[in-house]
Amino acid sequence: MKKVLSVVLAVVAAASLFTGCSKKDKAAGKKVWIVATDTVFRPFEYTNEKNEFVGIDVDVLAAIAKDQGFDYELQSLGWDAGVAAVQVGQADALIAGATIKQERIDSGWIFSDGYYDATQTFVVTKDSSIASFADLAGKNVAVKNGTAGADFANSLKDKYGFKVTVFEDSPTMYQDVILGNSAACVEDTPIMADNIKTGGLALKIPEGMESEGAPYGFAIMNKANQPLLDMFNAGLKNIRENGTYQTILDKYLK
Repeated sequence: MKKVLSVVLAVVAAASLFTGCSKKDKAAGKKVWIVATDTVFRPFEYTNEKNEFVGIDVDVLAAIAKDQGFDYELQSLGWDAGVAAVQVGQADALIAGATIKQERIDSGWIFSDGYYDATQTFVVTKDSSIASFADLAGKNVAVKNGTAGADFANSLKDKYGFKVTVFEDSPTMYQDVILGNSAACVEDTPIMADNIKTGGLALKIPEGMESEGAPYGFAIMNKANQPLLDMFNAGLKNIRENGTYQTILDKYLK
């Protein structure tokens, strides 16, 4: 029920923020694609000290749009609301560190080529003695709703005997572990490493508790938006070849 309510609220939130997608730029007469994204998923999307919305996803999309000559409007909605906005047609596409996985493809997601390969990892408090999945027996693990990290935890919970609690955003999930309510959480490895480093979080990443990994993809959920997906793929290829892509990664990951 909680998950159903969350989706309903996300749809309402998304609808309240949009009056329509693929709108026209009145000045230029060009189509403006509406792209939804997350709010706090550093270093892929977040607000910096100047209150500017920045990150790998933000810069990659900007570089691709410049290369391909299309206009877009990026809307920072949060994960659930962003997904819902694309599902109900209030946004054209999603870029939010979305892992390409078969379950999503089967449910109607149409992905671009992968633009970043990421693993998911279990994360514990800085002073925790947990060093393996077996150490989680009888304990609780926090996950973020609808993510590859949640899938990873759920694939292991029965084997190793731990329980899973679902949260709607990453910061709340981290705090649940820091406060001791959960013994661990599961997050995309580059996201967690960045948050520990820049946020000074009292957390650590144990060795050997990560997934095999999978690519992130730009996603549409309406075949009518295939031209946008095609431009994303073409632009991604070009910015990789001309060095822009690597420059963006170096900016946020080094």
